[in-house]
Amino acid sequence: MALLQIKNLTVEFGSEKKPFRAVDQVCLEIEKGEVLGIVGESGSGKSVTAKALMGLIDWPGRVVAEKLEFDGQDLQEMSDKQRRKITGRDIAMIFQEPMTSLNPCFTTGFQIAEALKIHEGGSRSERRMRSLELLEQVGIPDPSARLKAFPHQLSGGMSQRIMIAMAIACNPRLLIADEPTTALDVTIQAQIIDLLLNLQKQRQMALILITHDLALVAEAAHRIVVMYAGQVVETGPVPEIFETPRHPYTAALLEALPERSIGATRLKTIPGVVPGQFDRPTGCLLNPRCEFATERCRRDIPLLQTDADGRQVRCHTPLDREGKPQP
Repeated sequence: MALLQIKNLTVEFGSEKKPFRAVDQVCLEIEKGEVLGIVGESGSGKSVTAKALMGLIDWPGRVVAEKLEFDGQDLQEMSDKQRRKITGRDIAMIFQEPMTSLNPCFTTGFQIAEALKIHEGGSRSERRMRSLELLEQVGIPDPSARLKAFPHQLSGGMSQRIMIAMAIACNPRLLIADEPTTALDVTIQAQIIDLLLNLQKQRQMALILITHDLALVAEAAHRIVVMYAGQVVETGPVPEIFETPRHPYTAALLEALPERSIGATRLKTIPGVVPGQFDRPTGCLLNPRCEFATERCRRDIPLLQTDADGRQVRCHTPLDREGKPQP
């Protein structure tokens, strides 16, 4: 049985008469010890999906799912108190923007110890020792001094390491990293990703890596979920997705990689933007930006279909191995 099972997860905002679906019937699974990459442009619903799993969607947001289970436990049937025992302990999340995710009013040591106090208990001295161990594990020099530091006294890379220490404090079985390298220097980005992957292997925890960086997913993930405008448009093993993408959006994202534009005078781009609440097209949500769009695409909503090899694609005319739409 999969560690996490999500079926037809929907997140809506706004009034019930005119709701906006930020996440539209998303289905995904992750196995124990697996690294799953979720990719897509800004506005694709990646972060909202993660926050819905963590129970962090406040009113007027509404979360509905046919199935939302962690290790066989139905998260929707739990009380808030029961769910908080799981989120933060068995399921942990590293949020975007490390410089603003930490509370500026408290020292880093207090914030790490607070997570331990809520989920693990123990004496103050035990929590301090555990905090020092965590800072050493994430590669922070002079951990005793860093425990006394406030967030504004830390660099971006150091802040992200603190966030990772807080996330792994209670030995989670599933770690969600939401754009973990945002606003960090390139060299620091590589260090943070290496740290996350080493921790994942050492602890054999499942890792959901949310990013818009396809090159990162290619190196780190086992499987990939491609999202667009709140919908899953393609899923499959990373090597197969990169070699033979079946959805035009996935193919366009791959074509936009600098590695695939060697010798070209301009990088390839995807025209237009992800549709918002008031400019959503009829039919396939990608059709205004898709070079293969047909009248059927502009009229009918495509369903997420599972192919014989287990890959999933949401397209009326998925691409073949040559990148041409199939009739």
